Amino acid sequence: MNFLAKIIAIANQKGGVGKTTTAVNLSACLGKLGKRVLLVDFDPQGNATTGCGLDKTSLEKSVYQVIMRELTLKDVVQHTEYQIDVLPASIDLAGAEVELATSEERETRLKDALDTARGDYDYIIIDCPPSLGLLSLNSLAAADGILVPIQCEFYALEGLSQIVDTIDLVHEEINPDLQIAGVLLTMFDPRTNLSAQVVEEVKKFFEDKVFDTIIPRTVRLSEAPSYGMPVIAYDSSAKGAKVYMELAEEVLRRD
Repeated sequence: MNFLAKIIAIANQKGGVGKTTTAVNLSACLGKLGKRVLLVDFDPQGNATTGCGLDKTSLEKSVYQVIMRELTLKDVVQHTEYQIDVLPASIDLAGAEVELATSEERETRLKDALDTARGDYDYIIIDCPPSLGLLSLNSLAAADGILVPIQCEFYALEGLSQIVDTIDLVHEEINPDLQIAGVLLTMFDPRTNLSAQVVEEVKKFFEDKVFDTIIPRTVRLSEAPSYGMPVIAYDSSAKGAKVYMELAEEVLRRD
């Protein structure tokens, strides 16, 4: 039997919450666990691309050409040494919002492309941009589930209802199959009462949707991207590597 990949969009309209860190490291840990993984960088900043050791400035083809239907997904996918494939992004993607605005099927371009590869992977992870534009809508239209990273800081609580409203809107208008795959608490600092308070409030709000795994602030997690490596490859003994492996195992258990 040919199983189809589960597509998970990692999204939050707020920036700086650990979306790319989670996309890269969850993908790498799932790959380490023997799963076939495609990481889709759908953010024009291209940080997930560089975080996997690819040079976004020298890319001749990227996800932009895929959603503009100039190339197929298989033309563009790059294999990496980290046991995952990457559909890379370049700055060209920033222009796609404007170019697609008047196009037919503008909200399902990514879905159409990923559907061609669902039989080749176990998981497809999408790193979404930090805004609710056409790129994010494409990501959520393509996804089976949305993983929401929420940082353990005061302003995170203010955005909770906005996240839920966005998911409800996409569910009603574009993708009736979209579910919350999980809520991930990130940047936890055990030295502060605020971090513990945010954990408590988020669990009250989202209940059993919150992952048991909590991602702490760690030096190694911050350093790994500058070396173009997931933390599991940069330092497999680091706390950050261990917690993302725990998250990958929890994702597998929840499926």
